[in-house]
Amino acid sequence: MSQLYDNKTVYDVRDLNLWYGNDQALKNINMKINKNEVTAIIGPSGCGKSTFIKTLNRMIENIPSVRTEGEILYHGINIFDKIMRVEELRTRVGMVFQKPNPFPKSIYENVLYGPKIHGVKDKASLEEILETSLKSAALWDEVKDRLHDNAYGLSGGQQQRLCIARALAVQPDVILMDEPTSALDPIATAKIEELIDSLKADYSISIVTHSMQQAGRISDKTAFFLMGELVEFGNTEVIFSNPRDKRTEDYITGRFG
Repeated sequence: MSQLYDNKTVYDVRDLNLWYGNDQALKNINMKINKNEVTAIIGPSGCGKSTFIKTLNRMIENIPSVRTEGEILYHGINIFDKIMRVEELRTRVGMVFQKPNPFPKSIYENVLYGPKIHGVKDKASLEEILETSLKSAALWDEVKDRLHDNAYGLSGGQQQRLCIARALAVQPDVILMDEPTSALDPIATAKIEELIDSLKADYSISIVTHSMQQAGRISDKTAFFLMGELVEFGNTEVIFSNPRDKRTEDYITGRFG
């Protein structure tokens, strides 16, 4: 396995099928997600976008009726194999949700929650993680003088950047984002988009977005999902300017969805 492994590929999804009970939500998905790239997942509501992204860190398994077939290789190891510990996978693969979900604690405690759970006790190390994570999330200058204030006192956009800082604090490899700006105003959205662009130097990012404009602005690759199928996947410029499939063209030009 390791000899054949291509170190540019973070995820290699092979023949992935997923069911909720008897309803098939994902149908034979095959795609690769590369290192230091932003991959946008687009498609109409209910097409399988969020289901797909939550499968990448096995969060989907929190729903009891879910069943999967196929493989998702993460750095060459199938995430469904017994040797893959779910806790370890979720540490390596951070998640940012649609609505900001800070804990009802201070800004300080929000960011350091993960490192403390992983046994980091040294105060100097914790302070360094705190500052680095908040700087990486472009939030440090706005909150450095009120680190012990409750996170709920931040604006929606700041809360979402705090959630990104919290994900970064455990030093992940991948960041999954499920419509991270859909609850935010245009100014906060622009800040998150700038942030995503700067983070891809160090992380691989997959983002579900309902905004075609956003996908066009921030992603290197785009995957178009429709009714559980991956209709088309490729370089964002090509998908938006010269799609191969008429269904992709119809969606992008606003004929449906």
